[in-house]
Amino acid sequence: MLANLFLHYALDAWLAREHPRIRFERFADDMVVHCVTKKQALFMKAAIGKRLEATGLRLHPDKTTIVHCRDARRRGLYEPTSFDFLGYTFRPRQALSRTGAPFTAFTPAISAAALKRISREVRAWRLHLRTGHTLNDLAEAINPIVRGWMQYYGAFRRSALYPLLRRINTYLMRWARKKYKRLRGTRKLTRWWAGLCTREPGLFAHWAWVRAF
Repeated sequence: MLANLFLHYALDAWLAREHPRIRFERFADDMVVHCVTKKQALFMKAAIGKRLEATGLRLHPDKTTIVHCRDARRRGLYEPTSFDFLGYTFRPRQALSRTGAPFTAFTPAISAAALKRISREVRAWRLHLRTGHTLNDLAEAINPIVRGWMQYYGAFRRSALYPLLRRINTYLMRWARKKYKRLRGTRKLTRWWAGLCTREPGLFAHWAWVRAF
């Protein structure tokens, strides 16, 4: 908290006072500064570096970089063209206009690092081995966590979360196959799963987005 207060007065307030037209976002010691041209970006990088040195800090030499936010309007071939911030990767992606025409947009989606982290967490739940629990027990345990991921990481490009949510379904089906011997056949398991999703569509939070396997 003290570090955050220090950076507020040493950097945020200084930027607002000395460069009021420059937009920026900061979380802890991660910061994104929006510039219109490369010349402006180089100037701001030098100015911020000088300001930090005056307060006893310095820019990270490897993590501090100028990113070309390439999209349909900014078409120059400059590198790098992506950056990570708050668990999201911002980079050029294909999108559709209101008329359905494809174009390049610079948009966020869950980062590979964040996806890898929460995938490890899902694997650590070992849902398929919790055969002493009921489906309601499993839902009560994981729904608050999964719902939080969906609300945060699904705010942009929710489809990037679909493979992870389908993996949760895979673990749940493995749980059913281990718990009930009668479901060890693929057809029986498929019918049981389809019936479960129909009878209790709101049992698991992620079924609001992904039910098929």
